[in-house]
Amino acid sequence: MDPLGAPSQFVDVDSLPSWTDVYEAKLLDSHQNSTERAQVNVRSPFPYRKDINAKIILWKGDVALLNCTAIVNTSNESLTDKNPVSESIFMHAGPDLRDELQKLKGCRTGEAKLTKGFNLAARFIIHTVGPKYKSRYRTAAESSLYSCYRNVLQLAKEHTMCSVGFCVINSLKRCYPLEDATHIALRTVRRFLEIHGETLEKVVFAVSELEEATYQKLMPLYFPRSLEEEIQSLPCLPADIGNAEGEPVVPERQIRITEKPGIPDADASDEEGLEADLSFIGSHAFARMEGDVDKQRRLILQGQLSEAALQKQHQRNYNRWLCQARAEDLSDIASLKALYQTGVDNFGRTVMVVVGRNIPVTLIDMEKALLYFIHVMDHIAVKEYVLVYFHTLTNDYNQLDSNFLKKLYDVVDIKYKRNLKALYFVHPSFRSKVSTWFFTTFTISGLKDKIHYVESLQQLFTAIPPEQIDLPPFVLEYDARENGPYYSSYPPSPDL
Repeated sequence: MDPLGAPSQFVDVDSLPSWTDVYEAKLLDSHQNSTERAQVNVRSPFPYRKDINAKIILWKGDVALLNCTAIVNTSNESLTDKNPVSESIFMHAGPDLRDELQKLKGCRTGEAKLTKGFNLAARFIIHTVGPKYKSRYRTAAESSLYSCYRNVLQLAKEHTMCSVGFCVINSLKRCYPLEDATHIALRTVRRFLEIHGETLEKVVFAVSELEEATYQKLMPLYFPRSLEEEIQSLPCLPADIGNAEGEPVVPERQIRITEKPGIPDADASDEEGLEADLSFIGSHAFARMEGDVDKQRRLILQGQLSEAALQKQHQRNYNRWLCQARAEDLSDIASLKALYQTGVDNFGRTVMVVVGRNIPVTLIDMEKALLYFIHVMDHIAVKEYVLVYFHTLTNDYNQLDSNFLKKLYDVVDIKYKRNLKALYFVHPSFRSKVSTWFFTTFTISGLKDKIHYVESLQQLFTAIPPEQIDLPPFVLEYDARENGPYYSSYPPSPDL
């Protein structure tokens, strides 16, 4: 209400239902059973998080009418665009806004700049410029649109804003496909809230009637409101889900052009004649983008390639595997339920489970299994994590070949090895212990000290609380038969 008692046209974000509230109301109306599954074997890279969902609001309405800390204006490089969102913001903010925008001297594509809200209910306006979309420049457009959302959120964080109202940044004038742009918007906000969630209380997606259906369709992929919805949405996720911050991953960005192209290095050979001329071939900046491949292979064989060059080559190789993993249909491997994310251990580290019995080594394409491992683990391995391998009731039909394990270890990024803090080998046999000892002693290094042999679930629960790990039923039955029933809590053990 305004001072004269007339109803206000502005909408308080605290009065709007959150993404979770809308879902729970629908369940109540339809009398559906909201009981969540007790066991989830395959987790989405965007798992169900009730705390994040409570911060998200999808609202059909004019972003200019939101009463929140800041709203977002989508404009052009000169900040004079006449799209419906900008025109409404200018109309409600008043003439002072135009005067202040002139002082900003424009805004580059992907950047975000801040002004006061003037006559708006919002205290601030964050102005950003979305990219013009052309299919042949899709990668550049994706990166620019990601930067728009990321820079808006970063400004909100830096100015300790409580709430932000987003318009749909990709305006129709700029021809960005709505569904593609919505994927980028949702995943960028989701990743930001995962990392900096404590800095924002509310994020509102203000959409028009034409945009609402697309947002309703895609939001469950990035903000699932139950474990059931998470599982149902998993097959619908696109191949490219970005990195840990939602940014599109482009392997070609590993290429760097050196300064002064065309000029040989200072340490180039001083030999004269034809040999000196030939030594310059492949040493100019353009050739160094990927390097002299034949020379690199020869140096690798001779053991002379530098550590930095080896790491760069390894990163390029891993990025190729990652791109293939995101493009491949891996649903047949996912259906095995042999690898899945569960809760956290006593130190708050993510727990990943591998079920040996569910890996039919002789029947599946093991290269696809490697791709699936990379697809699932890439975003997990950016932070500390632990692996729990259930060797329970495995046989020769389930034994992973040492050559496959060596290839897996060689292919994965350095972050996998650095952030793996423990590997719990549950219900090992004498043969598996011997094989593991030989493998970690003579084939790979750095893993032996991280392996812990676990004879019973009671021992495992000293490191990982039982409520934090989803156990296959046959593992429970086997352990109860061999070791007796377990209990829900145990004192921590220094051995694990």
